[in-house]
Amino acid sequence: MKKSFVARHRRALGAILLCLVVNAAALAWFWGSRQPVVAPARDISASMLQELKQSTAPWSENRRDLSTLVSDMRDGRIASAALSDEAIYISTHDGRRYWLADQSGRVGQMLLRDYGNAGAALFPVALFDTDGEAPWYRAVLQQWPLLLLLFAGLLFAICKLRPQQPLRQDTGISFADVIGASEAKLALQDVTAYLRDPAAFSALGARPPRGVLLTGEPGTGKTQLAKALASECNASFIQVTGSDFSSMYFGVGIHKVKSLFRSARNNAPCIVFIDEIDGIGRRGEQSRSSDAEGNRIVNQFLTELDGFAPDSGVLVLGATNFPNSLDPALVREGRFDRSIAVSLPSLSEREQLFQLYAGKVKTAGAVDFAQLARNSVGLTPAAIAYIVNHAALLAARGQQRQVVMQHFVDALETCRIGEQPSGVSVLSESDRTRIAVHEAGHAIVAAALNCGRVEKVTILPRGQALGVTLVTPVEDKRLHLESELRARIQMLLAGRNAEQLYFHEVSSGAGQDLHEASKLALSMVGALGMGPKGSLLSLQAVRDAHLDSDPREALEAADDLLRQLDQECHALLLSLKPALDHIGERLLQEETVPGEDVVAAVAPFMNALPGKVSVLPGHTPHLERVAASAYDGLDPLFDLSLVEEEDEPHTGPGMI
Repeated sequence: MKKSFVARHRRALGAILLCLVVNAAALAWFWGSRQPVVAPARDISASMLQELKQSTAPWSENRRDLSTLVSDMRDGRIASAALSDEAIYISTHDGRRYWLADQSGRVGQMLLRDYGNAGAALFPVALFDTDGEAPWYRAVLQQWPLLLLLFAGLLFAICKLRPQQPLRQDTGISFADVIGASEAKLALQDVTAYLRDPAAFSALGARPPRGVLLTGEPGTGKTQLAKALASECNASFIQVTGSDFSSMYFGVGIHKVKSLFRSARNNAPCIVFIDEIDGIGRRGEQSRSSDAEGNRIVNQFLTELDGFAPDSGVLVLGATNFPNSLDPALVREGRFDRSIAVSLPSLSEREQLFQLYAGKVKTAGAVDFAQLARNSVGLTPAAIAYIVNHAALLAARGQQRQVVMQHFVDALETCRIGEQPSGVSVLSESDRTRIAVHEAGHAIVAAALNCGRVEKVTILPRGQALGVTLVTPVEDKRLHLESELRARIQMLLAGRNAEQLYFHEVSSGAGQDLHEASKLALSMVGALGMGPKGSLLSLQAVRDAHLDSDPREALEAADDLLRQLDQECHALLLSLKPALDHIGERLLQEETVPGEDVVAAVAPFMNALPGKVSVLPGHTPHLERVAASAYDGLDPLFDLSLVEEEDEPHTGPGMI
């Protein structure tokens, strides 16, 4: 049962009421202090005090010393005097007005002593602006800089520590608006039923889920799923990030955790979405004070999760790209009960995504969304949204009123291989020839080993690359054969081998190719059991077991694998040298060669290839691009932390 508006926001209403009362009191004091105080001028002393309260300028303009005061007292010229904490103000019978400094109070004591020794009243004496008659707030107002700093600090603390305000049923996104992630949406159905009617679960004695963890690559739509779930359940939605709980002050992070869950309970049914939940971290040894604070934040988070009642109507939804970074106690059963992987969109889903985002821009002519979907294998929904938006930017850059198919194609190439830079310095003829040979080697081997669809090869700069060979996968794949991975490594080494074949010397341009090939070879040897020596030991398991191991054996096995594939690649290029000559010459003449021409150049020599080919027909690895970039230096050292147990190899640029 939901609480009333006043009950849910009683603290905020109380704070607003208090501020109104304080402001009203301050305004009353301010306007009251502006009104002149009219004192009845019963005698000359009262009249002098009234004038002093209005302005002390007539006295402050004339400063005298002690001799003047003594002389006037002896001659009886003083009409009235006023003593303050730091000065003495004198008015004479002839209209003169002056003052004497008296910080120590000795002059005033002397004046009062002579005044008391006299038999009769010499002249009226009054007290002006002393500590005894000063308002209580005057001493406080003298410290206004400090008060201003304290007020600013208090305001900053209130803004930082205030509870997160829920977003009430207005996310504007439903499951129908989230294209793709069909498996994740299906897994969230029972969560939707629970948030719609938590009492039904409680009546059956069923314990509803307390937390759901969404995992997947960046840009797959985890945040959109969380917002859609809140709309489907008609629930409140609070969105924070894991780093929001961190603070340089002790105890602030714990307060934020308590405030978050208190706000969620007050607005039940409610979904608390914690994006990048791995930012909370995991507990460790308290060797430093910062570690102790992080441990307390995680402990408080665990305590709040355990404190949920079965019918509280609160669900914690976490999203992360690194589930292994979470504390094991956080993801155990009973806390985050379920882990849902948000996968990449399929071919049909990518086509729907292109249609969805293209509907938001002005298009003209026939746009082949099916072709765009086929050429965007492995891209996330966020990348597809970027492609459509970049196509509109390209149309605006060309002063076009509508977006056509060519704009989408150019935007897709920009997403794959980078922006085409402007103002690039002209390369020498020898550099152009070397880049053409390098890229022709990549393209020829990719086409011969069927590593994917060769879209184009160019020696025009793109992004950080001086030349690019664009190879896209033919189908969505999650499982890769050893032959496919070996073919990918040969394709990465093909540029370097082509340079060796033509110039009998390699350049630094193959540095990034070797980097990617070495990462893949280390994964094959240390994680996938595909080394040349047949070792099945996983270095990932050794690292998880916290065992000491000598990496030299794995490095030697990876190097042996690279050398073996390098020899096979060199032999393959020798067999395809006529095709390599043809594509290299065309690149020097035309700068860009379509992928169909590369396949046609390789086709006549396929029957004469060496018998030992490291790929099975019909299988293609997940490959994005092989690029030739600027001749920059690269650190040749590798870290074994790059060896990960994964079912999909890394992709990246080729020539650097």
